[in-house]
Amino acid sequence: MAEIISMPQLSDTMEVGTVIKWNKKVGDKVSEGDILAEIETDKATQDFEIDVSGILLFIGVEEGKKTRVNDILAIIGEEGEDISHLIKNSKEKKEKIKEKKVEKILSNENRKKNNDRIFISPLAKKMAKKVGISIRKIKGSGDHGRIIKRDIETYEKTLDDNRRISYEKMDDKRVILSSMRKKIAEHLTHSKFTAPHYYLIIEIDVGKMIQLRKDLNEKLSTEEKISFNDIIVKAVAISLKKNPNVNTSWKEEEIIYHSFINIGVAVAVKDGLIVPVIHNADKKSLLQISKEIKDKALRSKYRKIKPEEIENSTFTVSNLGMYGIEFFTSIINIPNSSILSIGTITEKPIVKNSEISIGYVMKITLSCDHRIIDGSTGSNFLKHLKNMLEDPILILV
Repeated sequence: MAEIISMPQLSDTMEVGTVIKWNKKVGDKVSEGDILAEIETDKATQDFEIDVSGILLFIGVEEGKKTRVNDILAIIGEEGEDISHLIKNSKEKKEKIKEKKVEKILSNENRKKNNDRIFISPLAKKMAKKVGISIRKIKGSGDHGRIIKRDIETYEKTLDDNRRISYEKMDDKRVILSSMRKKIAEHLTHSKFTAPHYYLIIEIDVGKMIQLRKDLNEKLSTEEKISFNDIIVKAVAISLKKNPNVNTSWKEEEIIYHSFINIGVAVAVKDGLIVPVIHNADKKSLLQISKEIKDKALRSKYRKIKPEEIENSTFTVSNLGMYGIEFFTSIINIPNSSILSIGTITEKPIVKNSEISIGYVMKITLSCDHRIIDGSTGSNFLKHLKNMLEDPILILV
């Protein structure tokens, strides 16, 4: 008996999926465990593995097209089986959903029309009609919001200005927002306006960290080379263990003190940003962390990261040092309570024991959610992290 395969919900926030590639075509035999298609969610591109066997009888979404979760994706059944009724029922169901949405929109519009009475002077009404302006788009400046002559004149001038600007920008390139970019925008907007951010900035002498990296890499193979970011992530994990009040999340009725340390590492990709997570980072060696970051960063760039590999972070590190950025602040990756921004390493004069010498320094910024992390809590964490990075042999102990 034929079975409908619906668009799966491959992440907790997924509402729409895009079929990037079909690995089978209509008429092909498929077996349980086969990768039927590659599907792009709001977070990553994932292989969609089916749990039924049979013949692929129908494909409901073309490559490059998107559809909502639970809409028909494909039909699998026996060769020669009549599936017209399944396709018809699916289309009718989709049309009914559309009709309900339209009815709701129309109902809201009618309610709005009945409730929104517009006050306008006879002259303003005549002017608006003459130039073809909808009075519903105009805000009145007269008594009690009454639309008067100058409102029509002002609105007409605004239209002229907009037409001119539109003409000047005729060559602008417009790109439809990807699912990932939309989700990033929603996530960061929510974070910025719900979590009261404040920032702590500190400068670190990284001379010893540079030397440690050099010594380690001389003993490691090319594939195992350690980066400054690897060392920082390891130091952050140790510092979080010593400062558990930073390894927290805010809930409306409680604060969660996490028993595990999962560090998200921001990775730039084509459509935005992915934050793969190094789970239990405090329990992993520097080399293990380095290999895992490389692997997940590479798979993130090709959208091959799995949902479970970008979830449940308790702290995030964002590093723009490789771009030459000396100092910046980041928006907290909720539900984390903080995020660390790493700037580039610069050479400058530094004072040690009342003597000036040339050294290497790096500025880091801790963005904190003030609902959870007080200034002293954040400062203690940074102090511990600074000590770790200025004497990084402690990381290996």
